[in-house]
Amino acid sequence: MRTVHGPDGPTLVYPWYDGILLNHATVHGADRTGLARFQRLPVPHVEAALDAILDAHLAVSAAGLVAVDLYDGCFLYDFSTSRIRLIDLDEYRPGPFVLDADRLPGSRRYMAPEEFVRGATIDERTTVHLLGRTLHHLLDAPECWQISSGGWRGSADQRRVVDQAITAAPADRYPDVPTLVRAWRLATP
Repeated sequence: MRTVHGPDGPTLVYPWYDGILLNHATVHGADRTGLARFQRLPVPHVEAALDAILDAHLAVSAAGLVAVDLYDGCFLYDFSTSRIRLIDLDEYRPGPFVLDADRLPGSRRYMAPEEFVRGATIDERTTVHLLGRTLHHLLDAPECWQISSGGWRGSADQRRVVDQAITAAPADRYPDVPTLVRAWRLATP
């Protein structure tokens, strides 16, 4: 990575990596063919990618940041090397903070309920919800875009972890990312 300084401020230039974006937004809507292909991978490949996402968010948590606008459009997967990369992570903020707008940016499929409430506290429990939705969406069958048991490919223990992570009430979720990650790893065979 390098920084180029220009009249409008610094610009970060990242190295190029091959891969397919799991959710590519276009002017005609979303192209989720990468996500559908990813969801058909053997479960151990999906779990390895999820571990990489969780590891990155352990670092985010340790830095005192809260994830905002995390969704499958932030994941670039190289099917030839079985490696996931997190990209477009420009919406991480110091937390906790109070939402001073009507909503935060992001995909409704991933967002926590408090991200739509002016005056709500946005904290690690919000990141826990986003990660729970990530775990769900990446382990669900391609034809299942909503929470349902019909397409779930993970274990029953993993499903219980996800269900607690995505509970509507923040107080009922895991208190922080490290606790979620520990629970997930205990539930993963």
